[in-house]
Amino acid sequence: MKEKLKAFERLLNIMDDLREKCPWDKKQTLESLSLLTIEETYELVDAIQEKNMEELRGEIGDLMLHMVFYSKIASEKNAFDIKDVLNSVCDKLIHRHPHIYGDVVAEDEETVKKNWELLKLEEKGKKSILQGVPKGLPAIVKAYRIQEKVKQVGFEWEEIEDVWDKVEEELGELQLTIDDREGKERIADEFGDVMFALVNYARYLKIDPEAALEKTNKKFIRRFQYIEKHAKKDLQDLALDEMDLLWDEAKEKEKN
Repeated sequence: MKEKLKAFERLLNIMDDLREKCPWDKKQTLESLSLLTIEETYELVDAIQEKNMEELRGEIGDLMLHMVFYSKIASEKNAFDIKDVLNSVCDKLIHRHPHIYGDVVAEDEETVKKNWELLKLEEKGKKSILQGVPKGLPAIVKAYRIQEKVKQVGFEWEEIEDVWDKVEEELGELQLTIDDREGKERIADEFGDVMFALVNYARYLKIDPEAALEKTNKKFIRRFQYIEKHAKKDLQDLALDEMDLLWDEAKEKEKN
């Protein structure tokens, strides 16, 4: 524990030095750092998906630096410091785990999650369980979080078959709007309903839809780059069936 505290103290001291002496670090604001934090978060996710523990260690460090940086800027504004941040999260964790630090009984994960959401509502005086979903989340992640939250109050299909029926229902409604040549906005609405239903189905399958889609993105890039590499002429001069043959080659090589 002493070594861990010493390492954290070292980071705090370096942050003090950088804020005082480095021209770039001195110029940073909460706003300028926020976009960089989003980028660092995606890099962290990439490391996790690639199962690269060496990269993961570095990306965790980068995010840790950002948290210390935000706290340093806030302390300069006499708002709070890193001590307040750490005590705040500790207090929150204790309050939201009454089954550990109190006399509440929670024998399974779902009970813990339900208690967590109810306690959040009480703490912040929110009127809706969905107020805690960040507006800036990517749409697929946001849909997943919305569905997870309403589940805690029982707004949930009982059987996975019902969820798939909803997917098929939404697909049918989308097809109808296309067949009836309704406006683009109406079609977009129905397409969004299909996506929302598919995210919900992924959740029942215990699949992360964002991670699944990203895996497919990488697979597509890998196969298309195979086409680019092995095409005998410029892509614009290739017929679609010629591209398909190279695509199938790429798929076969992945199996080996």
